Amino acid sequence: MLSQASAQALTRLRSYTPPPTNYNKLPLTRRAAVLILLFPDRYGDLKVVLTMRAATLRNYAGQAALPGGKADNLEEKPFDTARREACEEIGLPTTDTKLPPGFRVEHLCELPTNLAMTELGVRPCVAFLCPSHTPSATASPSDAEEASSVEEKMIPRLDPKEVAAVFTAPFAQFLRKEWTRSEPGPTSPKGGKHSWYRGTWTDWHESQWRMHNFYIPKPPPSAARVRQNQDASNARAQESHGVGEPEGDDPRPEPTPFEDLQNFRVFGMTARILVDAARVAYGQEPEFEHNAHFGDEEIIGRLLKVGRMSEIRRKGEGLTKDVLRSAVSETSKM
Repeated sequence: MLSQASAQALTRLRSYTPPPTNYNKLPLTRRAAVLILLFPDRYGDLKVVLTMRAATLRNYAGQAALPGGKADNLEEKPFDTARREACEEIGLPTTDTKLPPGFRVEHLCELPTNLAMTELGVRPCVAFLCPSHTPSATASPSDAEEASSVEEKMIPRLDPKEVAAVFTAPFAQFLRKEWTRSEPGPTSPKGGKHSWYRGTWTDWHESQWRMHNFYIPKPPPSAARVRQNQDASNARAQESHGVGEPEGDDPRPEPTPFEDLQNFRVFGMTARILVDAARVAYGQEPEFEHNAHFGDEEIIGRLLKVGRMSEIRRKGEGLTKDVLRSAVSETSKM
């Protein structure tokens, strides 16, 4: 069975109702969704699936991300978009009947829409991959073996056009300032200890914005916890397009080849979505400073009112501080 904390987290997610959303007001070209796919490890703790985007992609190449992408049509619901994209990126079947026997994907909830720098409205969809027998902290060797096989069964193939690697991270850890797991934590290139979390405040969306940076230890190549796509193994771990520097000794070095990475760095919108999801799931606030609100529904609504996020993307169009400042100013007069 699940650990008590995990069972309670799933219950909170199932009962969560997001506020009214502007997602359905967006044109098709501005709609996207990501899948926060949770599953139990051998101890009954929740883990989440993440990907390293391939170097060939137009946007956010070489960066850690949740499975997901743009909507196909206006009738497609966010969860269907996220599930379809997860199929293309990590091989998760779109229907439960195509999953390995004894498994199903339960849709738990949706979170408030986030605003990407590419002016997409990104809807996070939380789901739980349920094995036929969920292990407990006192699992037998056979139970542990069944649990450890979950990652292999749910990631049967990779799309070399979109994913360089698939890896997992402990879900509750996204509320912690320090690495609290029993297994080895993040390491520096010289083999020393590396920070799990670094963050900084920056000006964004006409307010102070917390930029989170998490460093997930990269398992050995033979471990089931990381599935690398050899055709896309040259993906670079590009260091954020965002504003501001993380705290500590992280000067955002030159991109590092995938094989030389010590840790997977999760940052930007992906990091914020995971923090918000963990806040809802565990009913706790993070140990580090953060923005109190969830998602970006308010600023998306303001941008829509001033004619931004339209169907056709204009040449040279970009989401700048001036654009956001103008949207806030103009809508305040309405």
